[in-house]
Amino acid sequence: MDLLHSFLSVDFLGQTRGLWLGFLLIVVTLLSIDLGVLNKKDEVISAKKSMGYAAGYMTLATFFGLWVWNTQGADNGAAYFTAYIIELVLSMDNLFVMSVILSFFAIPRKYQHRVLFWGIIGVLVMRGIMIGVGASIIHSFSWVLLIFAVLLIITGIKMLMHNDDEKMDLDKNPLIKFLQKHMRTTKEIDGHKFFVKRPHGDDHKMALFATPLFVALICIELMDLLFALDSVPAVLAITTNTFIVYTSNIFAILGLRSMYFALAAVVERFKYMKYALSIVLIFIGGKVFYSHYIGKIEPFVSLGVTLIILTGGIVFSLLRTQDADKA
Repeated sequence: MDLLHSFLSVDFLGQTRGLWLGFLLIVVTLLSIDLGVLNKKDEVISAKKSMGYAAGYMTLATFFGLWVWNTQGADNGAAYFTAYIIELVLSMDNLFVMSVILSFFAIPRKYQHRVLFWGIIGVLVMRGIMIGVGASIIHSFSWVLLIFAVLLIITGIKMLMHNDDEKMDLDKNPLIKFLQKHMRTTKEIDGHKFFVKRPHGDDHKMALFATPLFVALICIELMDLLFALDSVPAVLAITTNTFIVYTSNIFAILGLRSMYFALAAVVERFKYMKYALSIVLIFIGGKVFYSHYIGKIEPFVSLGVTLIILTGGIVFSLLRTQDADKA
């Protein structure tokens, strides 16, 4: 018992191993209930059910944030909620990309949840590695945070200048071409299977082939990796507390992916959110420079400014797109 206590008490990335394992246990339990109990059967998830799952995840994320606020201080609590909200909004673009990928591979709606679910497993690992490496670099070389700030400002400006009329052309996507060229793949979907056995070669020996579900999963994982190049620096610019960065990221992704089936149909209603988000990213980047050269900006101020700007973006988007929605 003493040995177990000693193991769990050891510091790991700013928190005890016990705290990290406790959070991962919560996530694994939630995912097990999701796939093993609530979605054992392949079925189309209704928008109502999707919003119910999302509300559950967001409630848990809120209670977790209140726990952080109570046990680790108000500054860390405010940083958690700021990071959570920004990751939630940043990931909305990811929803659109996932929708395009699933449509391109003609994944039936009743199997889409399975692809998104296993995609979360990859996110848990990839985000953990990126956040751990990013935080370690910043702790060793604090000036790297200024580079992150510059990247955020550039990203915010690029979002303002981005043309919404540009469409994703996955037929010419080099990643998909590479996968199709170097992997044995089928064009047919075989239930919810990621791999199937098919005759291959002149001797017609049985070999494993990846189905469109697996190719779509790989594409979604790699796209998420690209999105993480924006979101991880954004959250690290808010706080370098690795535990807060990771937990806020994971809770936001869990909530948004569970909301996919409700938001995928109405994501166009939020098309102007990118302008609010770009202003937030420029603000966070500027805050890093201000804090480095002039003085600290309190986490409450960052949280308040973020909420005001993003709320304004939501209201503006809904008002500007209400006529299109009626049509």
